[in-house]
Amino acid sequence: MPGMHITNSFAVKASPDVVYEFLLDVNNVVGCVPGAELSEVVDPDTFKGKVRIKVGPVTVSYNGTARITSRDAETRSATLEAEGRETTGSGSAQATTVMSVAADGDASTVTLATDFTVVGRVAQFGRGIMEDVSRHLVGQAAECIQSKLEAPSVAAAPADGAAANGATAAAAPAPTTTPSQPAALDALALGRAVAKERLSRLKVSPQTIAMGLGGLISLLLLRRWRRARRRRRAANG
Repeated sequence: MPGMHITNSFAVKASPDVVYEFLLDVNNVVGCVPGAELSEVVDPDTFKGKVRIKVGPVTVSYNGTARITSRDAETRSATLEAEGRETTGSGSAQATTVMSVAADGDASTVTLATDFTVVGRVAQFGRGIMEDVSRHLVGQAAECIQSKLEAPSVAAAPADGAAANGATAAAAPAPTTTPSQPAALDALALGRAVAKERLSRLKVSPQTIAMGLGGLISLLLLRRWRRARRRRRAANG
């Protein structure tokens, strides 16, 4: 599949600085991306992992490396470059994403502009389907990010009372993480995407569709009129 450009955006009810710092922490982001699994953090800007994507009957796993190649705290933007290879095939994928966080009143708008190239089984799907899959994945990740950043903070236990009673706070156990399920596009959404892709290839104008529907309705009315006339003739004799 030739290179493609897709832009997605979503809103978060949190300050831009908080959202920006959250998105630059790979541990936060991986936990919100369906089918993503972190393997190794090489350094603060480089990490390795696995991503599983399911489109209809096709499930593809990629092992790859991602790098934050630039970041600008003043404009709250960053550039991420990623590349991966299929674990069970010869396919590959490369992507460059420019992330930006902008203030929107008391909330924030996150925009992800991605240029990517895919080779292999996933390349059989057209642009329309890939755009729908992209929106589906970003939508799921956005819901997770929103739930983490928009949830009310947990009030801390009063330290003075604990000290007065000579109590010591017990360390909370580290959260356990499990690999997320492969990102899936449900059958209905896939059907809509395929239909839209096929119609776009036909390049049929709205006027042509309207003319076709008008002709069909006229044909049905003509057939109904002929049947009524035959019934009247039979009744008369």
